[in-house]
Formats: sequence, C-alpha cells, structure tokens
Amino acid sequence: MSEISVVIPAYNEADTIGQTIQKVKAHSSGLVVEVIVVDGGSVDGTMQEAEKTGVIVLESPRKGRAAQMNFGAEQANGRLLYFLHADTHPPKDFDDKMLQAVNNEWDAGCFRLRFDSDNLFLKCYAWFTRFDVDLFRFGDQSLFIKRQLFFEIGEFREDHIVMEDQEFVKRVKKEHTFTILDEVVITSAEKYRNNGMVKLQLVFMLILILYYLGASQERLVQIYKRFID
Repeated sequence: MSEISVVIPAYNEADTIGQTIQKVKAHSSGLVVEVIVVDGGSVDGTMQEAEKTGVIVLESPRKGRAAQMNFGAEQANGRLLYFLHADTHPPKDFDDKMLQAVNNEWDAGCFRLRFDSDNLFLKCYAWFTRFDVDLFRFGDQSLFIKRQLFFEIGEFREDHIVMEDQEFVKRVKKEHTFTILDEVVITSAEKYRNNGMVKLQLVFMLILILYYLGASQERLVQIYKRFID
C-alpha cells in the first residue's frame, strides 16, 4: 500500500478548491499517492473545478462533512490518511512531516493553525492551537491518521453535523497517541470577515460548551444556522 491519501470534503467551494489542490501538489515532497475530493452536492461547479486539476473527484452518496470524509477514506489507497478542509493549505513538505511522525510511533496528529489574516484577535486564537488542549482542536488544523486505525476506531460519526472532528480526535486520544506538529496550515478567515471576528468566535465557543453539556446535534445546528452566514 502506498504512502499518503489526501481527502478533501467540499461543498460549494468552487472559488477555493483549485488553489487548495495546487498547494497540496506544490507542498508535497512526493509521498502523496492521491488527492481525493469528495463533493457533498455542490451547485457552484466545485466538482468541475476540482476535475480540472486532475485529482480524483467523487460525489458522496451522503451529504455532510463526516459522511464525505468517511466515503473518501473508504476509497483511499494510502496507508496514511490526511483530511484537509477545502479552504485550508498545508505547509511545505507536509507529507514528509506526517510520515516522520508516524514512523516515530505517533498514531495520528495535526498541524498548528494560522489564518490568512493579520487580525490580532485571530493571531491570538491561532497561537493557542499549539497546545494539546481539546478546546483548541478543530478540523481547520487538518488531521492525519493511520488508515487501519481510522477504521478500527470507527470513522467519523455521521450523526454529527458539527463537532465531528473534535469528537473523533477525542476518541483517538483515549487509547492512541496524538501529536501536534510545529508547522502551520493556513486557513481562510473569510467566515470571520463575513460574520465578525468576535461574534463568530463567541458562537463557536457557545456551540462547544453546549456540545460538552450534551446538547443535541439538532440544537447545535440551529444555533449555527441562526448566527453564522
């Protein structure tokens, strides 16, 4: 089995998916065997834009980031899976860094985070992602994991519309090793610019707190849709 499969879930990301794929290719040190874009029913030409880059493009039978990532992982051939958001760019030689971590007996991990913005608030938030604290562990940081372990653990929970990444990482860390690499992924701050820096972070914190208090996915999604564009 080859080394690394990159899985990118996408939904209406026509404006960003091409650049993300280009960054994946440019920043790979040659260990990526395939890039798989899994579309969740986009209506803006996301699949067509991705197909132009020559990567594998799949239409997920189920909509939702967890379902899309699971479907992509099921089709992947790499012994290491790397889940990357469609608006997030990996660091240079990201594949080599991940493989080194796995060879050093880490089972899974992520990178630190940086936004494509000079906003001081976002810089402060991103600085905290270097710490191994679940409160600062979100999907924007990307995630790599041994393929075999991914299926042993049980994949992403498809009943989770939000918080699916954090739930999965929490499950990994119960019995396996997890590391945060020093390099940073760069993610879009567009949602913060559109919704307001402080407002959006407060909404995310509210969702996080309610999630740990046992709120239903339906309730969390209602809050997300009400306050976030």
